[in-house]
Amino acid sequence: MIRLLVIALILSLGVKLIFGRWPWEYLRGRSTRDKAIDRARQLLGVAPGANRPQIMEAHKRLVAMVHPDRGGTNEQVHEANAARDLLLATLPPEVLSGQ
Repeated sequence: MIRLLVIALILSLGVKLIFGRWPWEYLRGRSTRDKAIDRARQLLGVAPGANRPQIMEAHKRLVAMVHPDRGGTNEQVHEANAARDLLLATLPPEVLSGQ
C-alpha cells in the first residue's frame, strides 16, 4: 500500500514538473470565463493572440452585418458589444512608451 502511495506521489510530481499542473486539476472542466472568452473569439472571428486593433476591426465588421438597419437585431449587436468588451478586458494593460 505504501509502495502505491509513493508511486502515485512520484507520478503526481512528474506531471506537475512536466505540464505545470497537478493531475487532479485536469479533472475539473474549464472555467466559465474561459468558455465565454472562446465563444467571444469565435463570434468575432479573431485568433487567441489578437490585439486591440484586430478586435476592434472584427467588431466593426460584425456590427455592420448584424445591425438592425441591415436586418439584424438589437440582441445581436449587444452580443457583439459584449464579446468585444470581454476580449478587450482580457488584454494586458498597454505599456506607455518612454517609461
